[in-house]
Amino acid sequence: MRNRFDRQLHLLDEQLTHMGELCETAIAKATQALKDGSIEQAKVIIAEDEEIDQIEKDIERLCLKLLLQQQPVAKDLRRISAALKMITDMERIGDQTSDIAEIILSSKGVAATDEIHVIGTMASEVSKMVRTSVTAYVEKDLELARSVMKADDEIDQYFEEVRDEMIEFIREEKGENGKRIFDLIMVTKYLERIGDHATNIAEWVEYSVTGRHKKDYIKKEEGSVTFLNSSDDPALIQRSKKLLNS
Repeated sequence: MRNRFDRQLHLLDEQLTHMGELCETAIAKATQALKDGSIEQAKVIIAEDEEIDQIEKDIERLCLKLLLQQQPVAKDLRRISAALKMITDMERIGDQTSDIAEIILSSKGVAATDEIHVIGTMASEVSKMVRTSVTAYVEKDLELARSVMKADDEIDQYFEEVRDEMIEFIREEKGENGKRIFDLIMVTKYLERIGDHATNIAEWVEYSVTGRHKKDYIKKEEGSVTFLNSSDDPALIQRSKKLLNS
């Protein structure tokens, strides 16, 4: 029984890693499409977000089956419950790369100017944060998770740098090209949010390893499990029952 459970946990690790890779690819494609002003690539990014949505559903299904069929406790319970939280953040990362792609479409393929050098750096850093946070989960590496949390401060600084550059652009251009400036601010805001989601993932890794999280805790009650966010419990439990009966 334990061997089968371990194999399922390994499958969970593989699926989470794949989902993280999809998010990284989406960030890279969105950044390149912005740089090139590629409408076609932007359309591809939006279409490919469906794959991220699908793997979220696959991982959720696996987690719920593990919770109900294996009835894990202690660190195994934390590990599976943390994975359920992590995939929500990764799905939102996919949504935000689609939001960047939508900006490219609305700008009708106008390439980003070379003046905003920090956007490429910012995208690279948040992509690294996503990869590192998922790796920390798979390897149960607390220090790696905490390095992601620290990196979030740098992303915030990048956003402030872009904001300052935007102010300077407005002065130089005397209010012209307002939409282009607004679009660039929104792109960096989406990248900042991706960094926030990567930080959330790292925090759930810390919970998985230590049993401590700054916001929520798991309680195991007799005959039932209360999940990390109590408002999610009824829906999760109902869906779990449907899975067992399917």
